[in-house]
Amino acid sequence: MIGRLRGLVAEVGEEDALIDVGGVGYVVRCGSRTLDRLPALGDEALLHVETQWSEATGIRLYGFLARDERRAFVALQNIQGVGPKAALGVLDVLSPAELAQAVARDDKAQVGRAQGVGPKLAQRIVTELKDKPISDGVVQAFHAGAASPHVPTVAGEAVAALLGLQIAEVTARRAVDAALLRLGEDAAVPAVIKAALQEIGR
Repeated sequence: MIGRLRGLVAEVGEEDALIDVGGVGYVVRCGSRTLDRLPALGDEALLHVETQWSEATGIRLYGFLARDERRAFVALQNIQGVGPKAALGVLDVLSPAELAQAVARDDKAQVGRAQGVGPKLAQRIVTELKDKPISDGVVQAFHAGAASPHVPTVAGEAVAALLGLQIAEVTARRAVDAALLRLGEDAAVPAVIKAALQEIGR
């Protein structure tokens, strides 16, 4: 699973950003608050990433500038009726700290300001997030080492993504090897992951 990306901001769209990491471009879906706070094009950005996979959309990366934003995004999606879009919508109008305060005050009106969140869903969010860690008490800083950046291999990226889906490492590696044999060593990471999942499903 991809958990963090450090790279250059290559493009910024309405719903996503393209981050260039060692010559590999990662499309990362972000909320408007995150997109607005990204560094300028060509500058380096550090994104905390939540990797998700589904039959309908395949692999998607969701990026955040702070670790607690990613944590709140995951916590929100554990609530019935809250998908990625609604979770991003909540974090567009409330920071994790503000969301925690709204939950503590039982303030469903604040949560209901988010696009796609009606009164009933807002009440469910406020109720189910009670006593759950949303905002970081301690911020951990990551420092870049002096060594050259590691450029991940296609096989390594694919295996990591499968591990993030709770697939056993031995099974993941065998499936990725089979996928690369079928697709060739120059295949793109998403294609390899899809083919590997098909191998596992056989």
